[in-house]
Amino acid sequence: MTEYDEVIRRALEEDIGTGDITTSSLIDPRLKGIAEIRAKEDLILAGITVARRVFKILNPETQFEESFNDGDMISDSTVIAKITGRAMDLLMGERVALNFLQRLSGIATLTHRFVERVKGYPVKIIDTRKTTPVLRKLEKDAVKAGGGFNHRFGLFDGVLIKDNHIVACGSIFEAIRKAREGTPHTLKIEVEVRDLEGVKEALNAKVDAVLLDNMDIETMRKAVKIIDGKMIVEASGGITLHNVEEIAKTGVDLISIGALTHSARAVDIDMDLINTWI
Repeated sequence: MTEYDEVIRRALEEDIGTGDITTSSLIDPRLKGIAEIRAKEDLILAGITVARRVFKILNPETQFEESFNDGDMISDSTVIAKITGRAMDLLMGERVALNFLQRLSGIATLTHRFVERVKGYPVKIIDTRKTTPVLRKLEKDAVKAGGGFNHRFGLFDGVLIKDNHIVACGSIFEAIRKAREGTPHTLKIEVEVRDLEGVKEALNAKVDAVLLDNMDIETMRKAVKIIDGKMIVEASGGITLHNVEEIAKTGVDLISIGALTHSARAVDIDMDLINTWI
C-alpha cells in the first residue's frame, strides 16, 4: 500500500466503472500475458511506483518489473517496465497507468529542462500550487524527480502574502504586521511585490522572503541590489525556457514556475502486449 492508493483507486473506478465491456467480451479470463511499457521519446521518468500500484491494485498477483526509478533519464525506445499477469488485468490497467506515467514524466521532463538552463547559478527551480486538483502530491513529487524543489504544499504550511491580501489589509506593512500577530513565530513570512517601492516596504518590515512578481529583468536586478542578501528573493511570473537563465543571472535565490505543473506536455509512453498464453 502507498500514500497514493486512494487516488489510484479513484482513477481505476472512473475508467473501469461497472466493468471493461470490451475486454470481458473478447478475452478469456484464463489468458496470461506479458506487456512492455516503453518510452517513445527521451524523458525523465516519474510515477513508476504509481504505475506499479495500478496493476497491483487490480490484481496483487500481477508481476511488475521496472528497470528504472523516478528521476532517471530514459532514452527513446527504451523498455521502462515489464508486466506479467492475467491479460484482462493488463488491458484494464493500461490506460490509467499510462495516464499517470505520461503526465508525471512530462512534469519531471519539463522541470529538468528548466534546471539544466540555470545550471551553474546559485538558484533553485521551484513549483507552485498551480496543480491538478487532488494530484498535488504526485505532481510535486514529479517536480522533485526532475531536479526541482517544492514550494509550500498548501495554504496551511507557509505564509505567502499576495496582492489580494495586501488590498484587503490596506498596505504591505499592515499585512505583514497582521501575519506576525496571527501565525506561529516558527513560520517564515513571504510577501509578493510588483515594484521597487514594494521591495523597500517589505525590507523595512523585515519580512523573511520577498516574491518579485512579473518584474522585468532590469527592475529585478535593482531589487536584488536593494535587498542585498537581507531577505530570500523569489522571482515568479512569465518565466519560460527562453528567459529563465537571464532571471537566474539577476541573483535571485528561487525561481517559481507555475508552468511546471499546469502546462507540462504529457510525454509519449506506450504499452504493448508482446506475448500471451493459457
